[in-house]
Amino acid sequence: MQKPHCGFVLFLGGLILIPWAVQAADPSAIVATRADPELIRFVQTVVETNPRVQAARAALDASGSFRDAASRPLYNPQLSLDAENADIDTRTLGISQTLDWGGKRKARTAVAESDRLVVEAEYVAARWAVIVELLDGLAQHQTGAERDALAESRRKLMQDFADLAQRRFDAGDLNQVEFALAKLASTDARIKKATAGAGLAEARQAVRNLTPRLPVTQWPTLPATMPVLPQTASDPQALVLALPEVLAVRRQVESADALVELRRRERRPDPTISLAGGRADGENLVGLNVSVPLFIRNRFKYEVNAALAESAQAQQVADDVMQRAHARLISAAERYELSRGAWGDWELTGQTSLTNQTEQLQKLWQSGEFSTTDYLVQLRQTIDVQESALDLRKALWRAWFEWLWASGQVDAWLGKGSYR
Repeated sequence: MQKPHCGFVLFLGGLILIPWAVQAADPSAIVATRADPELIRFVQTVVETNPRVQAARAALDASGSFRDAASRPLYNPQLSLDAENADIDTRTLGISQTLDWGGKRKARTAVAESDRLVVEAEYVAARWAVIVELLDGLAQHQTGAERDALAESRRKLMQDFADLAQRRFDAGDLNQVEFALAKLASTDARIKKATAGAGLAEARQAVRNLTPRLPVTQWPTLPATMPVLPQTASDPQALVLALPEVLAVRRQVESADALVELRRRERRPDPTISLAGGRADGENLVGLNVSVPLFIRNRFKYEVNAALAESAQAQQVADDVMQRAHARLISAAERYELSRGAWGDWELTGQTSLTNQTEQLQKLWQSGEFSTTDYLVQLRQTIDVQESALDLRKALWRAWFEWLWASGQVDAWLGKGSYR
C-alpha cells in the first residue's frame, strides 16, 4: 500500500490542505432518527434483489479474486528433457526457475488491492444510487397519488358547479357568458384529471423499474414529519471523506501510485537459474546455468512515464470529485432547510386557512356576492395552492434524500449495516 498524499487539496470550509491520514467520523452517529421499519424492510427487499446491486457485488467478488491472483508467484518452474544420439549419446534432465528479483509480485498485489478497494467503494455507491432512486420514486408516486385525488376533487367540484350553473341559467339567474365559463371550467377540470392520472402512471413506473414484482398496495408511505438536520452536519470534512465516490477516487490515486511502483520494478531484470543432470557416454553430468535479460534495446522508461502521468491525472480527478462533493453537501443542506422551513409555514397557516375555503367561496357565489369569474379565479387559486403544497413536500423529500447521499447517511437513516 502506498503512503498517503499529505498535500492533497480539499476544499472544505475554505481552501485548506487535508492529509489523507485524517479519519472520518463514524457516519452512523450523525443521524439520530431512523426511517419507519416498514420502509426499511421494503428498501432492503428491493436492494437485495436489484440486478444493478447484484452486478456490483459480482464485480466486487471478481476484484477480490484478481487481488488473490496477483498475490501468487509470477513464475513457475520449468522442466526440460534433452536426448541426443550421436557419436556420444547424451541424456539430460533439467529444471529452471525465474526469480522475482525486483519485487514485482508485491507491487502487483498492491495494485490489485487498491483496485479492489475502488470496486468496493463503487459497490456502496451503486447500492446508494438504487436506494435514493427508489425513495425518489416513492416520493413521486405518493405525490402523484395525492395530486390525482386532488384532480378528482376538482373534477367533481367543477361538475357540481357546472350542474348548478345549468340550473341557474335555466332559471334565468345566470347569463350566457357566465354559463359558458362554468362549462369550460368543468371541461378543464376533466383534462387536468386525465393529466394527473397520466402523471401518476409515470410515477408508478419509476418505482416499478426497481420493484417489478411488488404490487402498489405493498409500497410503503414516506414519513409525514421530516427530521431536523443534526448539528454535527455543520462539519463537512469527516462526512465528505467517508463518501463512497470520494473513497473511490482516493483509492484510484493509490492504485495509480502503486502502478508507478510496479512499472519501476518491471525495469529490473529477473534472473533465471537452471540446474541440469544427466549422462554422456556413460559419465555423469551436472550443470548450473544463470541467465539475466539485458534491458539494452528497451529500458521500459516510457511505461514509467505513462504511469506517472496517469497518477497525476487520477489526483486531479480526485481533487475535482472532492470539491464537488463538498459543494453538493452544503447545497443539499441549504435546500433541505429552506424546504423544511416553507413546509412548516404551510402546516401552521396555509393548510388551516384552506380547510373551509371552498365552501365559503361557493356560498358567496350563490348569494351573488361573487361573480362567476371571481368565483372561478378564487377557486383555482385555492386548488393551485394545494398543488403547490404537494410539490413543496415532494421537494422536501427529495432534498432530504439528497442530503442523505451527500452526507453519507443513507445506511444510517435506514439502519446501520442493513445493506452491507
